[in-house]
Amino acid sequence: IVIKNEFFPRVFKTRNIVKDGSKYFGPYTSVAAVDALIEVFRKIYKVRTCRLNLTPENISAGKFKVCLEYHIKRCDAPCVGYQSLENYNKNIAEITEILKGNISLIEKQITIEMQHYSDELRFEEAQRLKEKLLLIRNFREKSQVVSNVHYNLDVYGFAEDENAAYINYLHVVNGGIIQAYTFEYKKKLDETPEELLGLGIVEMRQRFGSESKEIMVPFIPDLILSGVEFIVPIRGDKRKLLDLSEKNVKQFKVDKLKKSEMLNPEQRTTRILKTVQKDLHLKEIPWHIECFDNSNIQGTDPVAACVVFKKAKPSKKDYRHFNIKTVVGPDDYASMAEIIHRRYSRAVNEGHSLPQLIVIDGGKGQLHAATESLQKIGLYGKIAIIGIAKRLEEIYFPEDSVPLYIDKNSETLKLIQQLRDEAHRFGITHHRNRRSKSQVTSELDQIKGIGKETKKKLLSHFKSVKRIKETREEEIASVVGKSKGKLITDFFKK
Repeated sequence: IVIKNEFFPRVFKTRNIVKDGSKYFGPYTSVAAVDALIEVFRKIYKVRTCRLNLTPENISAGKFKVCLEYHIKRCDAPCVGYQSLENYNKNIAEITEILKGNISLIEKQITIEMQHYSDELRFEEAQRLKEKLLLIRNFREKSQVVSNVHYNLDVYGFAEDENAAYINYLHVVNGGIIQAYTFEYKKKLDETPEELLGLGIVEMRQRFGSESKEIMVPFIPDLILSGVEFIVPIRGDKRKLLDLSEKNVKQFKVDKLKKSEMLNPEQRTTRILKTVQKDLHLKEIPWHIECFDNSNIQGTDPVAACVVFKKAKPSKKDYRHFNIKTVVGPDDYASMAEIIHRRYSRAVNEGHSLPQLIVIDGGKGQLHAATESLQKIGLYGKIAIIGIAKRLEEIYFPEDSVPLYIDKNSETLKLIQQLRDEAHRFGITHHRNRRSKSQVTSELDQIKGIGKETKKKLLSHFKSVKRIKETREEEIASVVGKSKGKLITDFFKK
């Protein structure tokens, strides 16, 4: 909100600061709140809305006429001399105090003046002041008050990431927040949070002209200001104010990150994978991750699945199924050892790219089996490998019996869960298809005189053995011939 540096100053909202001697208040987080505040000023003080150059010379020369605002009693027509500059500036002084948060001071002054008019039996003037006082009190009741104690202080919240620090500034007067602003500092080499917060405090005090003697901070900054006390509140209203500022700055950081990542999606991918690298203590950013899962139901048709994520996204063309060849019966450890050996010995021999991270869907046992296979190939230590237990947040590393516990809400865990779910889905789908094919093949194989091509025709046309069983002989014969049609229907009638 600006109070213009001019004769009969206007009061209006603006997004631009012009260094012309005008007074600026804010910034405010809500445009609706600013509009409501300006509307209050127009009702109470009847500030002008026109852009006329109301110099004393122009008014004396009679250059202007009253407008509609005067007739509807929203302006006292200073343009034609109906309101003096002294009286108008008195209203502007009261508006200035309200914008500074000193509403109680204005109420006190109006009450004294109202009593003075009443004592002199000037009841009309007293009534106008009473109406003004009621409007101000109504505005105060609707204003956001964060504390019933009349603190006059500054509050700073702080957050940071690798590249920048974010600082939120709240100016609190008489228990109400009258200014709120969040800004970003690009980090330079070796700057500490204490130094960055100190720089932010100096800039905000200069920008908004704050002279508060108490400053609430999350930690003591690297800054000394004469007559100013830095406080890290532990409890009470001041702690609530600091919590609000901290919440504001964290939300600002999140919103800025989302906006940046919308413009550059690869930035989000890089951030997530750097988080994975940090959480899992990896030497490299895991741009290429492979996850393995065993699938067998009641020990039948053991298979395994490998899913591949590149840049944190599924690369489905690189997915692979494995039918277990060397293991008899349900043995998850041996199965895992086999598929890891097959996958990476082939990759080495054929010169394929290797992942930066291997994820084994299983606990310590399966991780150990996979590690042994990597050792035989000569890749152990060259590729990071982890195992994930049934409790997803437990991450196992080779040669470490104690798991790493990851925050359930972390992006690292979300990516690992996505990997595991995708490997499980891919493996189960293949396992079901294989079992179904095995069951279908074994049943049709029992019919003498029905060869491979005939079975292919039948399944292509009828889609399943169940439908073949339910179909009349004539319809089957139309597909494979009368003699074979009779063989098939006779077989299923037995």
